[in-house]
Amino acid sequence: MGSTFSGIELGKRSLQAHTQGLQTIGHNLSNASTEGYSRQRVRLSATDPIYMPQLNRAERPGQVGQGVDVTMVERIRDTLLDNRIIAQGDESGYWETRDQYLLMVEQIYNEPYDTSVRTLMDKYWDSWQELSVHPEDMPARQAVLKRGESLIDGINSRYRRLKETRTMLNDDIAVSVGEVNSLLTDISRLNVQIEKSEAVGDNPNDLLDKRDLLVEKLSGYLNVTVDNRDPDEFLIHTQGMHLIQGKQVNLLDTEPNPLNEGYVDIKWAKTGQDVDIRNGKLAALLELRDGDVRGEIQKLDMMTVNFTDMVNEVHRNAFSANGSTGLDFFTEYPFVNNALGNYDRSGDGEFDSSYIFRMTGTNVLDSEQQTGLEGTITLNGASGDVTINYSPTDRIADIVDRINNAGAEVKALINRDGRLVLKASASENMNNPDFVIRRVEDSGSFLAGYAGILSGSGPDNAYNWDQADAVLGLREVDYAVAPLSHPSGWMGINEALQVDPASIASGFGLNGRSSLPGDGSAALEIASLRNKPVMVGPSTTFDDYFAEAVASIGLKGEAAQQANESQQLVMKDLKDFQQSISGVNMDEEIAEMIKFQHGYNATARFVNNINDMLDTIINRMGV
Repeated sequence: MGSTFSGIELGKRSLQAHTQGLQTIGHNLSNASTEGYSRQRVRLSATDPIYMPQLNRAERPGQVGQGVDVTMVERIRDTLLDNRIIAQGDESGYWETRDQYLLMVEQIYNEPYDTSVRTLMDKYWDSWQELSVHPEDMPARQAVLKRGESLIDGINSRYRRLKETRTMLNDDIAVSVGEVNSLLTDISRLNVQIEKSEAVGDNPNDLLDKRDLLVEKLSGYLNVTVDNRDPDEFLIHTQGMHLIQGKQVNLLDTEPNPLNEGYVDIKWAKTGQDVDIRNGKLAALLELRDGDVRGEIQKLDMMTVNFTDMVNEVHRNAFSANGSTGLDFFTEYPFVNNALGNYDRSGDGEFDSSYIFRMTGTNVLDSEQQTGLEGTITLNGASGDVTINYSPTDRIADIVDRINNAGAEVKALINRDGRLVLKASASENMNNPDFVIRRVEDSGSFLAGYAGILSGSGPDNAYNWDQADAVLGLREVDYAVAPLSHPSGWMGINEALQVDPASIASGFGLNGRSSLPGDGSAALEIASLRNKPVMVGPSTTFDDYFAEAVASIGLKGEAAQQANESQQLVMKDLKDFQQSISGVNMDEEIAEMIKFQHGYNATARFVNNINDMLDTIINRMGV
């Protein structure tokens, strides 16, 4: 039978339940502004009745209720929505990072202001044009010198700023890896606490909120997937590799790469293998550092080395006002001091490579003439050799265009003397050096007897860079050793010209004799380089280079900005939806608080009445 004091026990349970409800509401209100907090609700259920359906139950109708119990304090969370936010986190981190850094690169170009490299180069060409009109005037030479110095300062400044941006990206990668490791370590520690709490039957809601917030932040750095189907082992993966497995954590590490100017690669700390990062902030940083910004530096280097080479070719063959000749206008520093371009690439003390930038054929050609030859030219490309076929009806100009459009990292042009020139371009693969010709072969006779570069046809007479003295196998061609890395950072004007501007050449002269005072033919030819098809690379002229470079980075920045704005809207919608489910609503909490408050007051009154009844029975009923 029921106890006399069962009413007091029933009331106590109700008071405890409503007190727990009020405390939970207070906890919600206190954390309304806490990042990542999910509102909590007290789940109430009726206490098991005193009589169960068994043989010894009392013979009375129904079951006697025993009040209310707090079954659990649950957090309101939509797991599917959380997984969608995590899945979108890496996209958001990727585009936000690209938008931020590409804006910085756009500002480096400083177009279309007067201090931009394009404007400075326009003024440089104009000064040569002026010198061609007034070759006898010293002020015209001084203008060439000063505008050349301004152009060099502009190119050097752009290189330094691009280099600083790349270094900043590298530092950001190292810092981000440290932040990822910190997040992973914190998640691992939370997993231990959560496992212990759940083992004793508790609901560690606040710990779960902290873990979910850390996982969400982690998803901004790299692409992750979460698997919490096993309640005893919380898993986080990236590209099939474990980042978190319960309390076990697989951390990342950074390791300098000597082939990438000492910039760091991201490795697994335990195995030292490369981490496959497909998205997120880290992927954007790597792509920007080794793709976009490195590409901008390479394009600037390519413009600089060809600009320097073409101006020097004309200037050294011309005469100055004081009769001097054979002087370069710009300084050119070779990558190696060895005259044959020999270099010890393996570091074992023996020459094993030939670093050659330019090869010039011995024969004078007519661009419009048909070769009457047939064969296949093989040149080094970004990811292997590239082949270019030619037929007897092809003009020399057609073959040159075909080489330049084939995707090889060797380009061709016909110089001012009518000779075929092969030049190396920047290398897409970081394992290969920039501005080094790695392979030249011709199955026919175009590059051999016709142009006068190779000593013969076929593989036996091919030029291969992976050996010392490789140029000795060529014909007696004019060649140039590869320039020092990043010519845009060190290019300068010949000191002899700075000391004596009268040494600046303006005319070609006649029959090896000094030019006449009014001869401005050399200055005019240098000025005409501005619009001639002399640029090595994807652009035809120097003006095309600037137009393409500015347009390219501008379009990249625009695409990143639009993608970032779109992704931010997607994340805002998801976050708003999540907040509508898990966030603390003040009006709702106040309504719940009033409900529990009234329930508590009613329970207190009930307990008071029971107490009065018991007082009457115990103290007022006499014998």
